[in-house]
Amino acid sequence: MKKRFLCLTLGLLLTVSQVAPVGAATRKEQLKQDKAAAQSQLAAQESKIDSLESQKQTLSAEINQLDSDLVNIMVEIEILDGELSDKEAQIEQTKADLEVAEANKQKQYEAMKKRIQYLYEKGGDDAWAQMLFQATDFTSLLNQAEYVQQMYDSDRNSLEEYKETVQQVTDLGNQLDSEKAELEEMNQEYQNRQASMQEQLEQKKATSSDYDAQIAQAQDQAAQYTELIRQQNAEIQKIEEEEKKAAEEAARKAAEEAAKKAAAEEAAKKAQEEANKKAAEAASKKPSTTSTTTSSNKTTGNSSSSTSKGNGSSSGSSSGSSSSSSSNVSYNPTGQSVVNYACQFVGNPYVWGGTSLTNGADCSGFIMSVYAKFGVSLPHSSAAMAGCGRGVSYSEAMPGDIICYAGHVAIYMGGGQIVHASNARDGIKISGNAAYRPIVAVRRVL
Repeated sequence: MKKRFLCLTLGLLLTVSQVAPVGAATRKEQLKQDKAAAQSQLAAQESKIDSLESQKQTLSAEINQLDSDLVNIMVEIEILDGELSDKEAQIEQTKADLEVAEANKQKQYEAMKKRIQYLYEKGGDDAWAQMLFQATDFTSLLNQAEYVQQMYDSDRNSLEEYKETVQQVTDLGNQLDSEKAELEEMNQEYQNRQASMQEQLEQKKATSSDYDAQIAQAQDQAAQYTELIRQQNAEIQKIEEEEKKAAEEAARKAAEEAAKKAAAEEAAKKAQEEANKKAAEAASKKPSTTSTTTSSNKTTGNSSSSTSKGNGSSSGSSSGSSSSSSSNVSYNPTGQSVVNYACQFVGNPYVWGGTSLTNGADCSGFIMSVYAKFGVSLPHSSAAMAGCGRGVSYSEAMPGDIICYAGHVAIYMGGGQIVHASNARDGIKISGNAAYRPIVAVRRVL
């Protein structure tokens, strides 16, 4: 609609400029005014194009960054899928170990049941005593007593071993379930981030297409203004050429008139001289004294010149100042103080995207909020934290260092322990094995 209106406006201007019954000078002045207006509109369109191009370039950079982030997210998801597969395999192995332990339990139970049945059939509650009293001598008695003690110790050891095995298998199963829940939580988080980033990418691409349309429209309008200015320049040039021809014709006619006038004056002068000569000859033939006086008038002219003096001075001064400020806490933070502070929030909930140490935080939000207490600014992103501070090896890790995994981060406590916002089921907790997952990096930010 705007384009059509502009075309109609330009056409009307051209029509009016062609049919308006005005003089050449007036028309030329009007054309200059119209040209200035068109140039102003052209400059506005060119400025609009530059602005749109700049916005489009900024948007293109954002699109490229989103593309890069999406690739990183997809890599993280692939890594997490691999860890989930490994964890599920470990869980299946743990289940198999638990079944073996249950089978051993059943075997032990059957063996103990047979032994008890045998003893009962051989003497009931007094079976152990009868076994001792059956000894024929002191050596046999000691042997019988030792045998009874061995049987008792064997049963006790078997029972303790069974209880320990079952407890270990149960603990391992709970640990693997917790780790699996953590991986699933992170995987879902990355899936959500990927979907959100893809939606942003589509929106930005749509906006970029809209910029292309606006730029094309502005360029079309600029081209129309350029064409209008070209036509106005051509008409102005035509008028100026006509004015030049008219001026030349007027000068030619003026020269002709001046030549005719000069010729007439010369003829008149000659006629006067001839008349004077004849009069002088006639007068010389008469006896009379005549005196002629001639006078001449001298004229002088004064010329005056005036000079004008002007002076001007310009001075400019520029000054610039830059200042930088940094905020430091009033005490010197140490890694151990970071750990002590972080451990105060163990047991609080895990909330994806959260940063509250009391009401809920995710893994990176937890670390970001803990370090904010010590004046250290960190990004709310586990991937970005892997590039903060300086890197150290795990063998050099100290309390307060950030342990980075694929899609997860934790604070190292020392002694192989970490404190972290684990998952929605366990919340903020302490884990005893910092290497429970492959470690991507260890970063020291203090």
